[in-house]
Amino acid sequence: MFEIKEKYDINDLLEIMALLRSENGCPWDKVQTHESIRTDLIEETYEVCEGIDNNSPEMLREELGDLLLQIVFHTQIEREQGNFTFDEVCNDICQKLVYRHPHVFGEVKVSGSDDVLKNWDALKKESKHQDTYTETLESVPKTFPALLRAEKVCKRIARAGVPINDAEQSRKRLHELIDALDLSTESDNDTYNQQKTGELLLEFCNLNRILKTDSEKALTYATNGAIIVFSALENKIIEEGKDMNSLSEAELQEIASKLFPAVNDR
Repeated sequence: MFEIKEKYDINDLLEIMALLRSENGCPWDKVQTHESIRTDLIEETYEVCEGIDNNSPEMLREELGDLLLQIVFHTQIEREQGNFTFDEVCNDICQKLVYRHPHVFGEVKVSGSDDVLKNWDALKKESKHQDTYTETLESVPKTFPALLRAEKVCKRIARAGVPINDAEQSRKRLHELIDALDLSTESDNDTYNQQKTGELLLEFCNLNRILKTDSEKALTYATNGAIIVFSALENKIIEEGKDMNSLSEAELQEIASKLFPAVNDR
């Protein structure tokens, strides 16, 4: 019988999950599969990120617990099938950390973080039996958010020695791609424009990488800012006894100029 305690640890969490999945456990938990709780894992990861962005230790503590639950949940499913246990998961990551930090656990000397990253990449390629840089690009999960995946691919292309680290060259290419777009509303260039906007986004991700910013975070903050500005503008309109649908074209244009102002107007 499970012992109710005032304080629990990881062993208790493993036992709780095993009980929930047991024959006499929770009717919902015991029928779940990797596929059925896949989205939960993604959602909990994003909620951890929100705790970090909010600089909230309380929220981060709670969300890390929810994420840990998902890891334990998936591991328990595999344990029931006889594939691996939580201890084996912990062992594997410990072995990986020791192997990829020879400057800490071995005799390798490094002069700084750049050397650490070079060693990490070389050891990663070796451990994953990746003989070409193409294999390192293909190993970036296709399930990643598109901006994150693009940044990682650009980073690995740069590490292969390809000269894509010049911010000014990246800026010029962005202007060229924008100029190349077919802005005619009557054209049938949907496929062409999709290709060019895709290349534009990829180049933006590469520039973000060069400038050491985060594409996902940058876009998230900009989107949040747009919502805040829009909310303030709409509240003012409501206070004036109007609503968005009653505004003139000129008034809507003014809102657009405040939501997406020219650089010199900021």
